[in-house]
Amino acid sequence: MRDYIIMTDSCCDLPDALVRELDITVLPLSFNMEGKEYYNYPDNRDMDPHVFYDKVRAGVMGTTSAVSVGMFQAKMSSLVETTGKDILCIAFSSALSATYQSASIAAKDVEEAHPGTTVRVVDSRAASLGQGLLVYLAVQEQRRGRPLEDTARFVEERRDHLDHWFTVDDLGHLKRGGRVSAAAALFGTMLQMKPVLHVDNEGRLIPMEKCRGRKASLLALVDHMEKTAVDPENYPVFISHGDALEDAEYVRDLIKEKFGFQNFLISNIGPTIGAHSGPGTIALFFMGESR
Repeated sequence: MRDYIIMTDSCCDLPDALVRELDITVLPLSFNMEGKEYYNYPDNRDMDPHVFYDKVRAGVMGTTSAVSVGMFQAKMSSLVETTGKDILCIAFSSALSATYQSASIAAKDVEEAHPGTTVRVVDSRAASLGQGLLVYLAVQEQRRGRPLEDTARFVEERRDHLDHWFTVDDLGHLKRGGRVSAAAALFGTMLQMKPVLHVDNEGRLIPMEKCRGRKASLLALVDHMEKTAVDPENYPVFISHGDALEDAEYVRDLIKEKFGFQNFLISNIGPTIGAHSGPGTIALFFMGESR
């Protein structure tokens, strides 16, 4: 059995220390602010998350770009040539980005250029730490000795049980991204309505309900978890946030108190999602009976 490298892109929002511990390769997505291009590396070398969200709060608009075919191709080729290993690439949801398509095109080119090499690309149909959780679980399977194709199939099976629930603090950011209408955003802001959204089986964002006030929206995330979460002993709970650590810790503490879960990861939402969801976003990811 050939050894393999697990690769992903920076939409996974895994913190740098965990990226190093998992020994994975993370390709950075790029974002543009104030006419300058930055790359979203796990170590935040181009821009600290607090700086990014402060700019967004000040009204600076950011735009994001997928990882290009060329970047995937160059990195995949380099890894194959220097290590002699195969590659399993777990990519940002194809419903939200062209990153999966770029990785798939590059993988075919690299396989053709290196006969006998396998470069397998899996559509996570997930975002932020949802994608990160699938990558984390893939590494655990790899460490148990699963071959590449078995791990790929495991990820494809698990993704349909990966629950994403999140809420945003400011509807204006979703309005700019076309997720809610201008009228709904204005009306909701006036009434302090906070939407709760979900990611479906195809990896698309789906508005599910509106809550009156911030605390109610955070409680709603935990309520949804109560309905569908499974097997907390074997699966961690991941929580990502848009520069809102206290709220993320509040959700974690609610979950600990209610269910007794102990295995958590809390991390910032990077610019890829944060440019569209805005500061104050809280996202909860866990394994459930279904999405």
